[in-house]
Amino acid sequence: QVQLVESGGGLVQAGGSLRLSCAASGRTLSSYGMGWFRQAPGKVREFVAAISWSGGINRYADSVKGRFTISRDNAKNTVDLQMNSLKPEDTAVYYCAAAGRGVPGPNAYEYDYWGQGTQVTVSS
Repeated sequence: QVQLVESGGGLVQAGGSLRLSCAASGRTLSSYGMGWFRQAPGKVREFVAAISWSGGINRYADSVKGRFTISRDNAKNTVDLQMNSLKPEDTAVYYCAAAGRGVPGPNAYEYDYWGQGTQVTVSS
């Protein structure tokens, strides 16, 4: 069993930056692919970014490509999401997820464990 806890959310003005962090307990994350998803009010949960178990492969949604960066530190059992040039449409609850497969994709069903989420609000 893997427990995931997100942190770093908050309120920021458009154009600003936030760094989300996901801390894991229960098992080491080194064998898990990791992802970030988000869900805005009234919308379905959508893929944001994913990183392979080794950190060598990253994937991004087109809407965040060039603005967001996913990274991981297996020694610390953490995965981060650096978000720059934030836009009001980035407002959502952001979720960290762990996948048993080492190179996960953009589909929620590929992920086995989920955090509780952290709110990100971008004001215009």
